[in-house]
Amino acid sequence: MMYYMKTISETENNWISLKDSTTVYPQSRAIEPVILADEEAVGLAMFGELESLAESRSGDINIALLGGRGAQALHKHLGELAKGSSIDSLLSRLNVFTQDALAPMRMDNGLSFVRDFERLLGPDFFRKIKSFTPMKTETGDLLREMDSYLEKMNSLGGLDIFFLGHGPEAGGASHLAYIKPGSGAGINDIAGIIPISSTILEHHISKFKAGGSAVSPEDEEECRNAKYILTLGPAAILGAKKIVQSVVDADSAPAKKITYKNVKSTELSSTPEELARQLDDNPGLWVRLHSNVISYILPNVME
Repeated sequence: MMYYMKTISETENNWISLKDSTTVYPQSRAIEPVILADEEAVGLAMFGELESLAESRSGDINIALLGGRGAQALHKHLGELAKGSSIDSLLSRLNVFTQDALAPMRMDNGLSFVRDFERLLGPDFFRKIKSFTPMKTETGDLLREMDSYLEKMNSLGGLDIFFLGHGPEAGGASHLAYIKPGSGAGINDIAGIIPISSTILEHHISKFKAGGSAVSPEDEEECRNAKYILTLGPAAILGAKKIVQSVVDADSAPAKKITYKNVKSTELSSTPEELARQLDDNPGLWVRLHSNVISYILPNVME
């Protein structure tokens, strides 16, 4: 076992931590965003990152898919290419992981991230890739399933590319994956099982419906009864060989203009205790501690 496994509480944030780790923070770095014209250009640039990696080395490629708006153009592009044969050699090398999920929930619920990935990427993509490992949510033992998920990721050598977004939070803060402000996530926490609010569930349902997902009344009822969000944590983000971030929807989520600027401009403390507080207050800052980040954004993010 690589991890400290904890008993799940329905009222507290539950983090799964790396064993035998020391609390040493990497050097902080500036974020220099790459500004592209539109979402399609961002999607193509994200695909270019994947293609460049495949050309630079042999063997498997391990990635974490990004849910939501930030990667939809990438997923549609991959789905179209997968219908043909031009990237079959690349797809055959891909080990694909999800980075968050609602639980407990049936895996075939129309409001799950997996169903949304299937809708955008298409059956040919999933048929041709080497493996697909979602966070399993149809289980009575979330800790055991998360342990299995993390062991699979570790056995393959960790993530080569973590496709990451940027979500706005109150007070100019931001989240990565579902690492929320005040959730207590630390540098050695590789995954979390986080209690979820009814407000977030309603937002999730509305977002999926607006995106065109097929949702039944039974799906909605089950989703509203979900108790947790499963998420990768800071240790998974910092452990990835590269972060490819995309921020594309500042028109529909204008708070991102402020929260992204805050990530860029915040002066990070050199004192471990103060830095830990800054990261907990604004988890979007974790990208500043990674040595290999590219952040693709649209012009309106910088307005």
